[in-house]
Amino acid sequence: MRLSSLRERLAVLGANPRHQQRVLRLWSLALPQRSGQRELEHFLPHTLVNAMPEVEAELAALGALHSEHPGEDGSSRLLVKLGDGQMVESVLLPRGGLCVSTQVGCAVGCVFCMTGTTGLIRQVGSAEIVAQVALARRMRPVKKVVFMGMGEPAHNLDNVMEAIDLLGTVGNIGHKSLVFSTVGDARVFEALPAGRVKPALAISLHTTKADLREKLLPRAPRLTPEALVELGEAYARATDYPIQYQWTLMEGINDGDDEIEGIVRLLTGKYAILNMIPYNAVPELPFQRPSGEKAAGIARRLHQRGVLTKLRQSAGQDVDGGCGQLRARAALPLHKKSIAIQIDRS
Repeated sequence: MRLSSLRERLAVLGANPRHQQRVLRLWSLALPQRSGQRELEHFLPHTLVNAMPEVEAELAALGALHSEHPGEDGSSRLLVKLGDGQMVESVLLPRGGLCVSTQVGCAVGCVFCMTGTTGLIRQVGSAEIVAQVALARRMRPVKKVVFMGMGEPAHNLDNVMEAIDLLGTVGNIGHKSLVFSTVGDARVFEALPAGRVKPALAISLHTTKADLREKLLPRAPRLTPEALVELGEAYARATDYPIQYQWTLMEGINDGDDEIEGIVRLLTGKYAILNMIPYNAVPELPFQRPSGEKAAGIARRLHQRGVLTKLRQSAGQDVDGGCGQLRARAALPLHKKSIAIQIDRS
C-alpha cells in the first residue's frame, strides 16, 4: 500500500488535497482524527466523516503489533504484521529513535545478516513504512527514524522517498533525523539530492577491500569502497551533514590492522562518522563478535589517527534481536548456513 493509494482512497470519499494531508498528518503523528478544536463535520466532507471509522481501521491494519520484545538497554523490538499477514521488524531505540523496515526480506544477501537468508519476498509500501512510525508513536515519542531495518532502501526507492517526504513534512521529523541507509547504489546519489526532504545518509561499508566486500555483500552493486566514499563525500558536502559509514565488526573478518589502515586511508579528512557496531551473533550464522576490549581498542586507535569513530551496540541483543531474527523465528526455523570467508592477511 502506497501513500498515493491512500490519497486516492480519500479522494473517492470527497477529500481534497488539504483534507487528505490532514488525515495523513494526524495518522503519522498517532493522533486521533478528532484531534483539534474544530469538529470534523465542520471541516471534512460528510462522506469522509461518515467513513472515518472505517478509514481509521484500515490505517491501523497497515501495521499492527504482532509481538513486542523489550531489551534491557531501553530498546524494544517489534514484530509488525502488515495487512497481508507478512511480518517486518521495527526497533524502538533509546532517546526517541525508531528503526523501520523497507522490504519483507532482502535481495542483497549479506552473508552475516539473518534477513538475507530469506531473499526478497516483497516491497514494503510507503504507507506501510509510515504505519511502522504511527504504531511506534502510539507506544512512545519518536523524534528520529532510521531506515536500517529489514531490506535495502535503494531497492525500494520510490516507496522510501515517498515515506521520507511525508515524515519530513507533516510527520514532524527533522530532515537530518531521517537516516537513509544503503549498501551503495548509484540511484541513491541521484534521488536523495533531488528530493524535497534530503535525509541524512548512512552507507554500509563493512570493509575497505573490494574483493572481501563482494563476498560479504554478494549482490550489492559493484562499487568499490573508494567509489562509495567519493559519492558519499559529495552528498555530505552538498547537504552539509556528515555521512555515517556503518561497519559491522566481526571477529577475524574485518577487525585486523590492515582494515584499520584502510579506514584511515579512506576516511581521513572526509566529512564522515564511522559507526562501528560489534556483530550481534546469532546461532544460525557462523560469525562472532570480537571482545569488547578489542572493539574499544580499534575505535580508540582510529580516533588517535583522526577518524571520528563511534562504537555502538546493536539494540536488543539480550532478546535475540538481530535484524531478521524475530521474523525468521515467527516463520520457519532455519538451518545453520555453511559459509566460509577466506581472509588474506598478507
